[in-house]
Amino acid sequence: MSPLPLPALAGLLDDAALFPPGDMPLPDAVPAHHRHHAAWYAELVGPLVFPAPRLHELPDVLDGRPIALSVTVPQGPAALAPALKAVADLPHASLAAVEITVPPGTELADLLAVLDEHLTDQVLGYVEVPRDDRRETVLDALAGTRHRAKFRTGGLVPDAHPSEQELAGSIHAAVARGVPFKCTAGLHHAVRRTDGSLEQHGFLNVLLATGAALDGASPAALAAILADRSPAFDLTGERLAAARGAFASFGTCSVADPVDDLLALGLITRNGTR
Repeated sequence: MSPLPLPALAGLLDDAALFPPGDMPLPDAVPAHHRHHAAWYAELVGPLVFPAPRLHELPDVLDGRPIALSVTVPQGPAALAPALKAVADLPHASLAAVEITVPPGTELADLLAVLDEHLTDQVLGYVEVPRDDRRETVLDALAGTRHRAKFRTGGLVPDAHPSEQELAGSIHAAVARGVPFKCTAGLHHAVRRTDGSLEQHGFLNVLLATGAALDGASPAALAAILADRSPAFDLTGERLAAARGAFASFGTCSVADPVDDLLALGLITRNGTR
């Protein structure tokens, strides 16, 4: 197929350089983020994903250039207001999104009310969907709201990686409810692969499975797409736009790896050449 126009993949890559396994030092991560946004692939790159507990470190490394943040709030809704104040006090920083967890015992109505109270219409709210029997309940609560789901798709140990059946069920459930989602962790490369003891999902597999879910495919069919190690990328035009509307982005600790994979597959070009 012909290379995709970069706008079709706009904002797909959230810069999570500060997180494992990259763990880039903060004094390096901020300049690197600015370089991504000045590069030929800048349209693909979203905000810098930043942990709320470390926001106090940011003033020492900001250099006067505007920077958009997606702030993770692992402590849950009680920590949201202080995190937002910390961002508001930062010169040249803006808030693009908030990614919040659901601590055990949290009332979902209360969590969503906190998001509604504190987030403007310009800020995306992502609720991390627990990998347990609360998944359906959380997605039910998100359905019909302006807030989105966040699925954890990997980590440093095998158990952190959901099976293709689990992830297929999450994608199917989100699409069925009309809940857009992002993914975090584990999507280091475009297609499914084995890295030592880790079975890693591919971000193109996730995008293809999302498109199939929008077409009415079953969870079993989505699982087969997620397991495919050489999938044919057949999303274009309106189907690709619809899939991107459902699968908004994923956090990657190395923006370069997804870009290199897309180039190698011929799905994007650099300055008009492969």
